[in-house]
Amino acid sequence: MTTSTTPGGTRTITVRVLLFASYADLAGTGALELSLPAGSTVADLVRAVRTSVRDGSRIPERPLVAVNQVHARADTPLEQAAEVALL
Repeated sequence: MTTSTTPGGTRTITVRVLLFASYADLAGTGALELSLPAGSTVADLVRAVRTSVRDGSRIPERPLVAVNQVHARADTPLEQAAEVALL
């Protein structure tokens, strides 16, 4: 996969989000794909998840997160096709 560009010229990336345990229950799914602006961080992704899934506001603002199976901080940048797990 490569980054794409929106009609307005903004570059975007697509990431796969895995939701575990109570987060999956809150969201009603165990996985989803999100398109985010290029240069987004883990914190940006968490905000997007919290606003895009049902009961997302009940997901903490700073959950434990792994990016490509490595624990990550909120300021970790995301790359195209990253796999992000909310633990």
